[in-house]
Amino acid sequence: MNRTRTRRAVWAGVSLSVAIVLAGCGSDHPAGAGHDMPGNPSASAISGESATSNAADVMFAQMMIPHHEQAVEMSDLATTRASDPEVKQLATQIKDAQAPEIAQLRAWLTSWGAPMPMANGDGHGMPEMDHEMPGMMSEADMTRLAAASGTEFDRQFLTMMIDHHEGAVTMAEEETAQGVNPDARALAQRIVTTQQAEIDTMRKILARL
Repeated sequence: MNRTRTRRAVWAGVSLSVAIVLAGCGSDHPAGAGHDMPGNPSASAISGESATSNAADVMFAQMMIPHHEQAVEMSDLATTRASDPEVKQLATQIKDAQAPEIAQLRAWLTSWGAPMPMANGDGHGMPEMDHEMPGMMSEADMTRLAAASGTEFDRQFLTMMIDHHEGAVTMAEEETAQGVNPDARALAQRIVTTQQAEIDTMRKILARL
């Protein structure tokens, strides 16, 4: 998909530049210092007891918050506009998974002493990054999706969410490669696994619509 490849290319440049800016904000410690790799983010990390983080961890949290928020917004639209039962079920699944992750990401930023992403008028956060994060929908995309209903909405939702998920996978892979916080890296790996499976499901639904 051309748009996805373009956004991924841009994301590579954004990753480097933001990492340089944030290098002085994170507390860089050796990876795995006194931590095992858990399957889920631990309560100690959320409460601030685990402060091991670097610029990549901070960037991952700051970028994934608005990215997840947009996915939740898209999923909310599906509750009243989608017609296909599988699309409705998938939208609920996405919201149920990503809403708690937003809370976890915010808690980590607080425990690391890092700033939260600034909200803009649309609630997507960090407006200067909205069109540079891979998979993020534009305001025009969201307006078009909100105006659709029935099968037209189902097709648009699936097409957009596939692109959105692919962007999240790219961001999560960056975190697993460059982050040092074990809980953040575990969450990133879970995002890769879960959202790739959802991409496969969405492609199958889209093929039959």
